[in-house]
Amino acid sequence: MKEVVELLKENNVGRILENVPLSHYTSYRVGGVARFLVYPKTTDQLILLLKLCRENKVRHMVLGNGSNTLFSDKPYEGVIIKLDEMNEVVFDKNKVTVGSGYSLQKLSYLAAKRSLSGLEFASGIPGTIGGAVYMNAGAYKSDMGYIVSKVKVLTDDYKVISMVNRECHFHYRSSFFQKHKDYIILEATLNLVPGDKSTIEAIMKERLSRRMESQPLEFPSAGSVFRNPEGMFAGKMIEDLGLKGLTKGGAQVSNKHANFIINIGKAKSQDIMDLIIFIRDTVLENYGVKLQVEQEFVNWE
Repeated sequence: MKEVVELLKENNVGRILENVPLSHYTSYRVGGVARFLVYPKTTDQLILLLKLCRENKVRHMVLGNGSNTLFSDKPYEGVIIKLDEMNEVVFDKNKVTVGSGYSLQKLSYLAAKRSLSGLEFASGIPGTIGGAVYMNAGAYKSDMGYIVSKVKVLTDDYKVISMVNRECHFHYRSSFFQKHKDYIILEATLNLVPGDKSTIEAIMKERLSRRMESQPLEFPSAGSVFRNPEGMFAGKMIEDLGLKGLTKGGAQVSNKHANFIINIGKAKSQDIMDLIIFIRDTVLENYGVKLQVEQEFVNWE
């Protein structure tokens, strides 16, 4: 890895951090130490960084806000790429073009101030634009697929292309990008609609209040652990099995919302994984339904 350090430092690939605890960069507040964290500012820097990693067989991945990712407790011997500094926002009437690293929550409030509707669902989702497009993040019967008109993407062969909505294959919590991980989202253009500012803000305020009442926001978590099976609610199934409050190490099935696993203090990634596996197996045994995990598991090989 010493040669990689020199390689990264010799080339202008962006800000570089070394030996970083991933617990500082994930919403679960768990994870091992990442050898490198790199913040490219431009597409050219990103391309150079990717070429260096691939040519030297260095493990690498793009990480957004870490709000939907469970890293193992092991060291991540490679490069974590953060696009936080690729965060330009441009409004043009009812359209907004926004960089991959920009906060989805922040954008929802920015749109509300401009009396633009369409992002109310996103006011409680703590992800980046890139992560939200990748996961097709959503809530309240809406998601990114309803508002994205096009996405600027860096392909696996370093071409910058635009993909229109239908090419992104948006479905419930899924997209084209989950099956093509070498395609990196650079920016997205969203179609919003003019609305009444006070009405938009009232909706967002009411939903925040509802979230605070029903979700354990006072603890680190990654939101809903399991996707809702068609016609069913994962949280209700888990609650009906009496699993609320189930604890493993520093991780616990929330007493407030059974589809949340929370870090109640010094949890290990393995504690969370153990709970996920136990819940999934218990639901399968009792309901015959295999729950699908919302989060992505990284570095568990």
